[in-house]
Amino acid sequence: MFAERLLTAVVRRANCRYLRLEPADANELPVPRPGVRYMLYVHVPFCTRLCPYCSFNRYPFEQERAEEYFKRLRAEMRMISDLGYDFAGMYVGGGTPTVIIEELVETIDLARELFSIREVSSETNPDHLVPEVVDPLVDRVHRFSVGVQSFDDGLLERMDRFDKYGSGEEMLERIQSVAGRFHSLNVDMIFNFPSQTERMLERDVEMLIASGTNQTTFYPLMASPAVRESLRQSVGEVSYAREHDFYELLCDRLGGRFEHASAWTFSRVGGGMIDEYIVDYDEYVGIGSGAFSFLDGVLWVNSFSLADYTSRVDAGLTPATTFRTFSVKEQMRYRFMMGLFGLEFDKRSFAQDFGMTAEQGLPVEMAFMRAAGAFRTNDAERATLTDKGRYLLVAMMREFFVGVNVVRDQARAALPPEERNLLFGETEECTEFQAAAAAQTEDAEHFPLPPESRR
Repeated sequence: MFAERLLTAVVRRANCRYLRLEPADANELPVPRPGVRYMLYVHVPFCTRLCPYCSFNRYPFEQERAEEYFKRLRAEMRMISDLGYDFAGMYVGGGTPTVIIEELVETIDLARELFSIREVSSETNPDHLVPEVVDPLVDRVHRFSVGVQSFDDGLLERMDRFDKYGSGEEMLERIQSVAGRFHSLNVDMIFNFPSQTERMLERDVEMLIASGTNQTTFYPLMASPAVRESLRQSVGEVSYAREHDFYELLCDRLGGRFEHASAWTFSRVGGGMIDEYIVDYDEYVGIGSGAFSFLDGVLWVNSFSLADYTSRVDAGLTPATTFRTFSVKEQMRYRFMMGLFGLEFDKRSFAQDFGMTAEQGLPVEMAFMRAAGAFRTNDAERATLTDKGRYLLVAMMREFFVGVNVVRDQARAALPPEERNLLFGETEECTEFQAAAAAQTEDAEHFPLPPESRR
């Protein structure tokens, strides 16, 4: 699809400019602004198995290291409370948040004590769908999200997930055992694996429907430069040539039982909590090593180094060590993208917040989406998407998150040797990773786009 290829190229190159970070010398985050709704994001960067496609900040699990980390996580939470922040929603991501259930429970309970938390979302892995993990969370977590990625045994083996999490049938049984226990049970899936066939994807959908889950998120496979080689070796060379066809297949097979909650999240007809906190909340505070905060047009990134994170929190300092200030135009584009990703762009609130209409503030973006046939509705109050428009937002968000992953890759490349070795082992693989991240940094310096063509 020509519109997708053009959009991919523009967003990919724009990311190089948008996501360049600068060192931060702040001792604390900015204080909250009156009347702004904030989400609390909590990052737990430990996994018993590191997946080849994942660019999130994560480390191999070790009990004592993780216990010490949770203590600092709660200390940082108190620092955020002392600044005056309050939150209605909390999202715990990873890594694997349920890696030590007692620590997670204590962290959720403290958040409820400090803030006005009404909704809690937490991620987990299929091997943690057991009573000793699930039972303590039933009354604490509203949305429980399980990372399955695929039910296909061959793909699971290539991703090094089969031995750890079991076969597709075993994962299906575990999901069925907890279906109905949470307000919303989400299953995270990935589509467009290089070796994936239409029949494999159809079977994933069939098993998903049989699982009893009331929500699913089908992410397109995303490859930042630093994980592209590990992906090639494990699942094959990444290509987006079939992505649109696979997305249409998903929409067709899920239709009738599930409906769109965002461009790539599907809720069973009758309701479910939306998957993406960045859709419901324009601003959020992230705590934990590698967490992001977005506050008043500024992106703050916490240190990816566990040692640095620990020392800064112990000293009472914010662990945010880099930042990026977005211009008003860039904030407009972000609002536009997130609104459409959530299936409805509120043009009235856009005009109120920015003092101009979307057509005045984003003439190129609005013209492109109209010409591409992306708008189903486009009046003075809102814009909604056609089927084609939803896929264009999938492609746009895929590239946006690849860009965010590049930020993570660059942060990991700057880790001290002992922490890099935790992730990559000795020298050779680590050196390749650094080279990939450095190449992306060089791209950022050589591919600035003219204002009229940047997303």
